[in-house]
Amino acid sequence: MATANQILTLIKSHLEENSERFNTVALQIAAHEAKLGHLNLAGEINKLIDTGKRNKPKLKNLNPDFQGLFLEVCPSFKLTDLVVSDSIMERVKRVVDEFVYKDKLSRHNLNNRRKILLSGAPGTGKTMTASIIANELHLPLYVILIDKIVTKYMGETSAKLRQIFDYIEENPAVYLFDEFDAIGGQRSKDNDVGEMRRVLNSFLQFIERDESESLIVAATNNLVLLDQALFRRFDDVIHYQLPSDKEKTELLKCRFNGKLSQNDIKIILVELDSLSHAEINQACLDAIKESVIKSIPVSNELIIKTIKERKSAYKLD
Repeated sequence: MATANQILTLIKSHLEENSERFNTVALQIAAHEAKLGHLNLAGEINKLIDTGKRNKPKLKNLNPDFQGLFLEVCPSFKLTDLVVSDSIMERVKRVVDEFVYKDKLSRHNLNNRRKILLSGAPGTGKTMTASIIANELHLPLYVILIDKIVTKYMGETSAKLRQIFDYIEENPAVYLFDEFDAIGGQRSKDNDVGEMRRVLNSFLQFIERDESESLIVAATNNLVLLDQALFRRFDDVIHYQLPSDKEKTELLKCRFNGKLSQNDIKIILVELDSLSHAEINQACLDAIKESVIKSIPVSNELIIKTIKERKSAYKLD
């Protein structure tokens, strides 16, 4: 039977529309019921979770004019889901707060931050941050598919960028330019081509002229690849790092609902070197799912096993 704390967490997750935490706690309950021999109940819980995941729409296509250029994503993360340093958290909150109080700032001839550049290794929270900002501000989130623009519309890319920025002007939302280095690369690179230089120049012009109500977020895995002229076009640049021990501890506590002892966490932390936030999260989910399937408790040994499997897959071990 679910504990009082699990029931409270389920209710809170539902009210906050935090489906990921809700599913995690539900899986923990299923694992416990399976351990008690209540296999039918455990199976039914798992079936309900799987059905919910299949039926919940994550992406919605836009009108045909933008088919393949960008997608509308249903944001589901909240600020409380973001496990980062205090410095990054403060800066993300500042983006949200400035948007909320943009009218007050305007009365003092001040503008809110609207153009944000996020950099860092994959899985450190960049895309999640864009989703959080959209969710906190109750705005749609559009992900611009940079690689589709560049590869599919070579020769017409600048025109497509103009269409996108016209859409940004007319439709207030959060717009995420993911894998931004695909068009933001340095213009002086030897392997650069004239077309890509024109694309970058077009982007620089469009983003500088943009005075919309939208938030523009660009994300890159490698900041050094970006052209230096880009930086002054953004209101803020936030650098994401691999998680610290404090952040890893918070991730473990959150994922296992506080059930790990300090000694458990200390043992597991040793194995988490070089893993990103997303990779740690996935390894924890692997352990929970295996415990459900095999009707075994989530132990240190099981968690360390799934962590090592992840590291082996990423060739980090």
